[in-house]
Amino acid sequence: MKTFNRILITGMMAVAMLACTSEFEETDKNPNLTTVGNVRASGMFEPLLYGSANAWLNQTWFWNNELIQFTAFTGGLTRQEHRYSIADGNWQSTWNLYAGYANNAVHMYDLSVEQEDRALQAVALTLKVLYMSNLSDMFGDIPYAEAFTARNPGGTTTPVFDSQMNAYKAMFADLETANELYASEPVFAKPALDGMYGGSMEAWRKFNNSLYLRLLCRVSGRTEMQAGAKMTEILNTPASYPVFTSNADNATVKFSGSDPYINPFALTSQGEFTSSGRKLTRQLISMTVVTDGGGAQVYEDPRLAIIGKKNPDATTNPANIWIGTVSGCTAEEQSTVDRGTSWLNAPVFCRADAPAWFMDYAEVQFILAEAAWKGYISGGETAAREYYTEAVTASLEKWAPFGQFSATPVTISESDITTFLDSELASWDNAGDKEVLIADQKFLALFWTGMEAYHEYRRTGYPTLTIGNGTVFNDYTLPTRFAFPNTTMATNEKHAREALERMGGDNTMKTPVWWSKQAIEAN
Repeated sequence: MKTFNRILITGMMAVAMLACTSEFEETDKNPNLTTVGNVRASGMFEPLLYGSANAWLNQTWFWNNELIQFTAFTGGLTRQEHRYSIADGNWQSTWNLYAGYANNAVHMYDLSVEQEDRALQAVALTLKVLYMSNLSDMFGDIPYAEAFTARNPGGTTTPVFDSQMNAYKAMFADLETANELYASEPVFAKPALDGMYGGSMEAWRKFNNSLYLRLLCRVSGRTEMQAGAKMTEILNTPASYPVFTSNADNATVKFSGSDPYINPFALTSQGEFTSSGRKLTRQLISMTVVTDGGGAQVYEDPRLAIIGKKNPDATTNPANIWIGTVSGCTAEEQSTVDRGTSWLNAPVFCRADAPAWFMDYAEVQFILAEAAWKGYISGGETAAREYYTEAVTASLEKWAPFGQFSATPVTISESDITTFLDSELASWDNAGDKEVLIADQKFLALFWTGMEAYHEYRRTGYPTLTIGNGTVFNDYTLPTRFAFPNTTMATNEKHAREALERMGGDNTMKTPVWWSKQAIEAN
C-alpha cells in the first residue's frame, strides 16, 4: 500500500515491519526480529492503526466488492476475482495480512504489559480481536491460543488450530479483558498518534463492545454460544458495556490528507480505480433502484449517487440511467454486459483525506434489529422496527456528508430519509419478510467496510445472489472460505489437517465455516 510504504519510509513503520510475519510458522521461526522491551509500545500503535486502515480499504475494493457483487472487473481478463479465480498466492497474502497485524497487536500488548501502559494493553486486545476475527472468518479454524508464541519460553513453531467456536470464545475473553482495562480509565499517553479517537478511552471502549456485538451476531446461529444472553447483558448494563450510540462513535480512521497520512486511493486514477475495470453490478443496481413496469427508473437509494456514478458516455448510455454489469459473466459475455455500465464514484473515494471505517453505528443498530426480530433480545417486532429505522437512518446520515465531493453534489435531507424508509426499497410495513429486509439493508450499509458484507452473506444467505456463467474457477460456487495456504499445509500439516477434519471438508473454497448458514443447515 502506498501510504503504508510512506509511513515505513518516514520510520514510523520500522518496528511494526520488524515484528510482522508472512504467516504463523514464519513468525515462530524468527522470534528475535523484535525483542520485547527494545521499543516502546506506543511506537507500534500508529503503524497498526493506519496500516490496517489501508488494508481494510484495499480488501473491500479488491476482494469484498468483487466476491459479493458490489462490483465486477469486466474491463478485461487481467482480474477475474468475480469469477472466483482465486489461488494459493491470494490465500497466502490474505493470511499474511491478518496474521501479520494480529502478531503486531500481540507484540504491542506484550510491550505495554512490561511498560505498564494499560491504555495500550486495552487497545492492543481490541485490535488483536479485530484482526483475528477476520482471519478466522476468512479461513475457519485458526491458531489462537498458541499463535505467535515462539518468542516466549515454551512457545511453539507449529501452533494448534483452535476450532472456530473456541477461537470465538477466546476472542470474547479478550474483549472482556479489554473492557475491564478501559473501565479503569487509563490515560492514552500520546493522543496525537490516535487518528481514530484522539486517545479517548471511552470511545475505544465503545468500539470494543460494539465489536463484541458484531462477533456475537456472527455466531448467533449457533445456540451453544448463547449469543442472545450476552447481547441482553450488554444492552441492560450500558455503564458496564457502552456501545456506539451515534455516528460520532464510528470507528473511523481519519487521514489528514498530508503525506504520509493520505488515503491509499488518493494517487489512483479514475481508470485504475473503476472505469477501466471495476463497474457497479446489476445486483447492486437492482437493490438500489426502483424500475416501473415500463422499464423507467423512477426512484433510487439516496446513497447510490454518492457511492456510484452513471456512465457519462452518451453513446453507450443514451438514456443516462443506472446500468449494472453482470458479476461472474463469461469472457464472451463481457463486452456486451459491460456496455454503458456505471462506475464507483472516484471523486468521493479517491481523496487524500477520505476516511476508512472498521465499524459504524448503523451496523450496531442492524445487529439489534435482527436480534429483536429473532427473539435473542427483548422487544419483538416493535423494537426490531425501531432499531431497523435507526440503522437505515444512521447509514444515510453517515454517507450524506460525502455527497459534496461528487462531481454533481448530492445531498440527503431528513425528508429524503423519510421517503426512503417509505419506499419499496426499504419499507418495513410493506416487506413480506422482515428478516430478509434487515439483512439486505445491512448488506448495503456495510458497503466500503472491509470484508463485512462477504461475512454477512455467508452467515445469512442474503441477499439472493445470481451466480454467473463464468464462475468456472470454483465450479459455480461462491467461495465459502479461503483455503489454507500451501505454506501452512507444508509447515504445520498435522494441525491444519485436524482443523479441516473438524470443519468437515477439504482444503478448498467450498468447505463452509462453522458459523455460516450453510454449515448450520448441514448439521
